[in-house]
Amino acid sequence: MEAFRASQGKPACRCGGAGGCPVRLGNSVQLRPKWPNQSPGWMWYKGFMKLFALKGSEILGASVARALWTELDPCEERDFEDGEHKARPMVSVRGEDVYVLHSLAESPGSSVNDKLCKLLFFIATCRDNGASRVTALVPYLAYARKDRQTKARDPITTRYIAQLFEAVGTGRVVGLEVHNFAAFQNAFRCETVHLDARRLFCPEIRSLADSLPVVFFSPDGGGMKRVQLLKEAFEADTGLTTSFGFMEKRRSRGVVSGDLFAGDVKGAAVFIVDDMINTGGTILRAAEACRDRGAESVHAVATHGLFGAGVEQLFESLALDRILVTDSVAAASEAVMNFPQARIDVLPVGPLIGEAVRRLHTHGSIGDLLGMED
Repeated sequence: MEAFRASQGKPACRCGGAGGCPVRLGNSVQLRPKWPNQSPGWMWYKGFMKLFALKGSEILGASVARALWTELDPCEERDFEDGEHKARPMVSVRGEDVYVLHSLAESPGSSVNDKLCKLLFFIATCRDNGASRVTALVPYLAYARKDRQTKARDPITTRYIAQLFEAVGTGRVVGLEVHNFAAFQNAFRCETVHLDARRLFCPEIRSLADSLPVVFFSPDGGGMKRVQLLKEAFEADTGLTTSFGFMEKRRSRGVVSGDLFAGDVKGAAVFIVDDMINTGGTILRAAEACRDRGAESVHAVATHGLFGAGVEQLFESLALDRILVTDSVAAASEAVMNFPQARIDVLPVGPLIGEAVRRLHTHGSIGDLLGMED
């Protein structure tokens, strides 16, 4: 192994990766962590990759790094007085398999466009400095909702975003519960990997439902496939039989309409499933409709808790018993602190992304990770 590392220009590790020998981390020398029982390749793979998280995504990035038994690699980000910025890796990336994590959701002082531009520039910088491949880890992908024309001369922004990633030399884009899975795959010419949080939610759903019959509910017709997949995953994990429901929703020029309600929710624990919660209007509309039809308990399940302006109405409503989201964007964890009255549970998604990175770097199976059928 030492000879192999030397042939790759890497310093030989006296412990062979088993753990316990000194290694240099930045300007300090620390003991290499004891690795879990994995193959020898897993023990020393970090020497052949780099993992960065840009400003605003450091907490999630640190969670991903912990799942990989490592630390984030350092990078510099500077904002200038004229509004311009620059970012660069503070370690060599030449010949490395580089992973850059940034969640493209608006945060105080940083717009979606700022974050997108910084991510693209950083990827391009890594490529210019010799990275063998750069993978963009984008837990929340901005502009994914605009994947088709719904009015005359509408933009197809999802495709334009894909072209930007490709233009800077991105080798792979990893998304988490994108708005439209098919549109995500079709927009990109580079490799795409789609992760989902279904298996994270299943134990929480089982606990919240208790002994009540479970109904998985889509707040609009467009999300029915997403709800069906979560329903199937839950039944496979628990062996329980569940029901399905949905309601009609049409949006035009900001006006929501549609009265159709399908499904029997009386006396049931209802789980309203969506990919994201922004203002919460769609979720609240569905929750109130379920309550009016006799639901015993109503919960919201969404991967991305964006929690934008106006979400206070959702947090204060008695129609919802619980809101389940992940920490894919910083706003979810911030909402727990800023709105103590809100009944929010935030599930960590870092271990899922970390395991996906490990499998991508070591040529493992993403399908097995997600429980996909052959």
